[in-house]
Amino acid sequence: MGGKSHAAGVIALISVVGGLLAWEAASRLLVSNKLFLAAPTQIVMAVIGLARSGALAHHAAVSAGEFAAGFAISTVIGIPLGLVMASSKTAKSALQPWVYGLYATPTVALAPLFILWLGIGIWSKVLVVLSLVVFPIALNTEAGLRTTSRELVETVRSFGASASQVFFKVSLPSAAPLIFTGLRLGIGRGLIGVVVAELFGARAGLGQLISESSETFNMPNLFAGVCLLALSGIALTVGFTSLERRLFPWREEQG
Repeated sequence: MGGKSHAAGVIALISVVGGLLAWEAASRLLVSNKLFLAAPTQIVMAVIGLARSGALAHHAAVSAGEFAAGFAISTVIGIPLGLVMASSKTAKSALQPWVYGLYATPTVALAPLFILWLGIGIWSKVLVVLSLVVFPIALNTEAGLRTTSRELVETVRSFGASASQVFFKVSLPSAAPLIFTGLRLGIGRGLIGVVVAELFGARAGLGQLISESSETFNMPNLFAGVCLLALSGIALTVGFTSLERRLFPWREEQG
């Protein structure tokens, strides 16, 4: 297993380095208009400049706060919502149209409305993140509970376990891997929500940095904001994946 992981890491590193070299060559040799593409070296210099000025830390802190608040609230709402949908057919029938309808609604259509309601402060961004993240968590929680082995539940009940013991000892642990999958899927959607909301109106944030840079045709700063968001998503996803492997090692063995 360790050898396979090492080989996969080497392949990933080669892919990233090769892609960056190709990007650098294309931006230097093939793209004559520098307004269309910034080279990786230019992006690195832009990041250094933004960091030295303090703008990078400010924008990143604002976006991180919006994402963290929206993600935390989504978790607090999404998991109980999934539990309710899984425990009652009546509740599922009542909630399912709303969950599926809002899940499929484009964020671009909702973000201006939320900003109109709540202004350009943090809470309109939090609401956009919430609208994107809560439903994957809820649906994965419901799916995890519904796929719990009925034979295992009946076996535990035959030994006199109460309903609460069945839930906490069997159903919830069985659903936990899928709940974590929902949380992991919510990371990318949450970051998208932050950027979309900030593009429509914000005082600060990486989305606002991207918007401002595009208006002034500052491609290095624009790509710096995009790359920082991408790296944040990768880091958070890798962190959740690592946590999943530690908590549920049998899933990797089954895969």
